[in-house]
Amino acid sequence: MLSDSIKENIQTAYRAYLEAKGHKARVGQRHMIATIARTLGNIRQGSEGERLGEKHVAVVEAGTGTGKTLSYCLSAIPIAKAKGLKLIISTATVALQEQILHKELPSLLEYTDYTFRYTLAKGRGRYLCLNNLESFLSAEDQATEDMFAGLFEQHLTPDDVNTVLYQEMDDSLRDGKWDGDKDNWEGVIREQDWRRLTTDHQQCTNRNCANFSACPFFKARAELETADVIVANHDLVLADLSLGGGAILSDPKETIYVFDEGHHLPDKAIGHFRHEVRLQQSISWLKQLDKNLINLRQELTDEVSLTGQILLKLPQQIQSTINFIQYAQQGLAPFIQNLGLDEDSRQHRFEFGVIPDELRQLAYSLSTSYQKLFNQIENIQDECKKVKQNEGMGLTEETAENWLPILGVILGRLEACVELWKLYAALDDQNYPPNARWLLVVGQGLEQDIELGGSPILAAHTLRMQLWDKCFGAVVTSATLTALNEFHRFNMRSGVPRESEYLRVVSPFDFQSKGTLVVPNMTSEPNHAEAHTKELITYLNDNVDTSLGSLVLFSSRRQMEEVAAGLKDNLKDIMLIQGEQSKRIILESHKDAIDGDKGSLLFGLASFAEGVDLPGKYLTRVYIAKIPFAVPDDPVEATLAEWIQRRGGNPFMEITIPDASLRLVQATGRLLRSETDSGEIHILDKRLHTKRYGRQLINSLPPYKQI
Repeated sequence: MLSDSIKENIQTAYRAYLEAKGHKARVGQRHMIATIARTLGNIRQGSEGERLGEKHVAVVEAGTGTGKTLSYCLSAIPIAKAKGLKLIISTATVALQEQILHKELPSLLEYTDYTFRYTLAKGRGRYLCLNNLESFLSAEDQATEDMFAGLFEQHLTPDDVNTVLYQEMDDSLRDGKWDGDKDNWEGVIREQDWRRLTTDHQQCTNRNCANFSACPFFKARAELETADVIVANHDLVLADLSLGGGAILSDPKETIYVFDEGHHLPDKAIGHFRHEVRLQQSISWLKQLDKNLINLRQELTDEVSLTGQILLKLPQQIQSTINFIQYAQQGLAPFIQNLGLDEDSRQHRFEFGVIPDELRQLAYSLSTSYQKLFNQIENIQDECKKVKQNEGMGLTEETAENWLPILGVILGRLEACVELWKLYAALDDQNYPPNARWLLVVGQGLEQDIELGGSPILAAHTLRMQLWDKCFGAVVTSATLTALNEFHRFNMRSGVPRESEYLRVVSPFDFQSKGTLVVPNMTSEPNHAEAHTKELITYLNDNVDTSLGSLVLFSSRRQMEEVAAGLKDNLKDIMLIQGEQSKRIILESHKDAIDGDKGSLLFGLASFAEGVDLPGKYLTRVYIAKIPFAVPDDPVEATLAEWIQRRGGNPFMEITIPDASLRLVQATGRLLRSETDSGEIHILDKRLHTKRYGRQLINSLPPYKQI
């Protein structure tokens, strides 16, 4: 049970915080705090601190302006500390991470009597690898890099290497002015410059690295051990869970998770287990690997060592793998022949994810063959590590040190291939949703290749096994967890336990008086693209106020560009189009125009329909070109629709409409960002009036005034 002392602690902290900030208590916020505290506080523990029971997850939809970040911090932090657990707060965006780190958590420490330590957890990709930095400042190591160029996805010629930047970084590290964290570097770093300086779990040699004690990543990792609250992102949490949990972050069974922006979690999980492999590219890479391994043989001091014996066997194993890939190419030829030559029909999706038996058998052979390659390369990697510990044979310490990161790159590539071919070799369990499987023809002529793809269609089972069943407790929150006013869509996709606690907290905004919803009587339906586009141009030309901040959201880049081209000159003069500059620069330019008492007209796609925060005068008009239905040719969503239909369901009503409802709520949510904001939303889709589902979609929106 939630103890009286913790309950009093939370209530006292809430009062102190509100008083210090000059805020009044919000009914919705109080309900959210109470629900989270009750759910987490009532989790029973066994004699060794383990969780007992299943009612350990709270799912809270909290409308914009609720103050959800304060709610879960106030309630979860004292409970986690009292139970001796870590609290991991996971977000989907950098903006929210920064808000939590630099605003919410410091405010709690300042205005309440809470005491806790917090830190930010990032993946290796945000930290400099000292070995890689040294290699680019060493002409000798650059030559080694050139030797193995074919094994890397991205390779830089000597002229491309930004030696000036790398020398500045090295100087700053030595002077103690920089800690190796990309986000703390004062200057601008191009992505291609940074990418060459980072590493991943396969390439990282951990304690075997000569720079381990000074490594920026492992220094940051040490802070996680002493922190009570860890701020992370969904990708990092999922990466940790895929490694069994506790590899990067704390052990799930000793952790309470808070997933803010939790509606992203299922899609992030699917993306984490999605795999794609190109066949001809794989053959070329394997041939390059075979050639490069000869270099290692030449550097051996003892060819009868374990490494030498493995290297003698590898050419045959590589050729065997290549042969299997070529058989797969031949087996897929009929599917390629059935595809049209135009760009719109270069994909074949296997119905229900079921592939021919011959291909599945080949996939099994390939997964086995790739796994053998992986194991053999891993054995060589282990020998290199032993050399650095003065236990290995056949290699000098210098050779072992040079080869360890290269072997890591090779293992990463092999691991991805193993996972794809395992997915193709597996027979899906009929008790669970199938995996989607498809092929895509990429390139033209001699550059043509076959890309095979595979992915789960739902993350529910995976999340249930790796997260919900393992964690001590969890909170999932977002402004958009329901679709059509129900949690069904989120439950189906996320697999949260049925026993979870659910709460909807309505936004405190006065939508009725502050927001107006306009659904004009359009003549054309959006499926008549040309006519609808012409009508959009006419409507915007007639209705956009050039003195205001406006946002037009499109589902199609082509339509966005055609509408932009058809607008009057006075609108083109104030127009900013997504893609012409970075998102950050476009939004800054928009704000600068409004601050200068000028109008600004933003044109954006899906990424502008969520996460764009333009309060007050920065945005008073939102135009939505059409109901944001999902793209129909996505193989994962198409396979999901097939599966639902086979089970007697209606994919349109169970997937398409709920998904569109969620996107529409997010898109309209760009307008009112604070209680004082006001404006209009125009949805230029007549189906909201003419189709039965139109009323459902409108009813799922906040209660705007309708005209």
